[in-house]
Amino acid sequence: MENEIEYKVQEKPKKIDDRLIIPISIIISGIIIAVAMIYNTKNLILQTQITKNTSVQESVRQISALEEAVLPSDGVVLPVIWGDLGAKLVSAGAIDADKFKAIYEQRGVFTNEYKNLLLGQNSGNLKMTKDNAGYLLNLFWALGLTSKNPVLDSGEMKNPAYGGAQNFASTAGWTMAKGDPMNHYSRHIFFVLTSEQQTLVDKVSRGIYRPCCGNSTNFPDCNHGMAMLGLLEIMASQGVSERDMWKTAMAVNSYWFPDTYLTIATYMKNKGIDWKDVNPQEILGINYSSAQGYAKIASQVVQPREQQGGSGCGVDTGVPAAPQRQQSGCGI
Repeated sequence: MENEIEYKVQEKPKKIDDRLIIPISIIISGIIIAVAMIYNTKNLILQTQITKNTSVQESVRQISALEEAVLPSDGVVLPVIWGDLGAKLVSAGAIDADKFKAIYEQRGVFTNEYKNLLLGQNSGNLKMTKDNAGYLLNLFWALGLTSKNPVLDSGEMKNPAYGGAQNFASTAGWTMAKGDPMNHYSRHIFFVLTSEQQTLVDKVSRGIYRPCCGNSTNFPDCNHGMAMLGLLEIMASQGVSERDMWKTAMAVNSYWFPDTYLTIATYMKNKGIDWKDVNPQEILGINYSSAQGYAKIASQVVQPREQQGGSGCGVDTGVPAAPQRQQSGCGI
């Protein structure tokens, strides 16, 4: 038998056609580049989001700090003692206690603090907070409207051009008195001011404006103006200095108009001035706190985030406002 020698021929690997090398290389390179681009894009988006979140957090932190400076969460102690002025207002008929209480009781917000301010004796200094700012506004309104004072007797409120003092929101709008509110207008003597004290009230009242209108406290045609007049009279009667009057008025106006003063504070901060360093007399003046002045300031500022609503120009019930900040109107 013939031996057959079998030779196994090892097949050589097939070579890629030289003509395909370049296209394939291009495709592979494209895939690598695409993957890299996708990775880099995702990484860029992530970095952008991180930066954005950090920026937002910093912005919120700054706004929170600003709010705390303008509207302290613990409130502001006023340099006056309320005493039994609430009870005197009730006794004089300037406040009808039953009607006044009913507004708050219906809303479930007539607290022991409110009851004591209206009917009791208060020996300590008043303290204004975000919660009671509206209630104090109403008490000061009643006081300013009914307390005997030359500002009401011979000032702009009595200008014949307006058809009588009874036509203003600060008078006709006060429906919490017993009988016609004009029967109590500048009628009751709750304290007697010296000539120097009255001069101080007149001077400071002419320099305090409010953003719901273009008038100063010396022309108290709405509740905020009348309430501020009442507060100025209390401060003057208790020997508060002019400097502290301006400082207190700015703090009080800030709680009554949170939007306004947070915006003004932002404007001042942008100019490199902290709220603690502003001049209250300047801030309360026509260029900042009047409706016209504030509009000019607001047009130059990115508005702060939404706050709880400020008090309206009517009897404030102490009920939390709608989500957006509410600047003041002039009715109950």
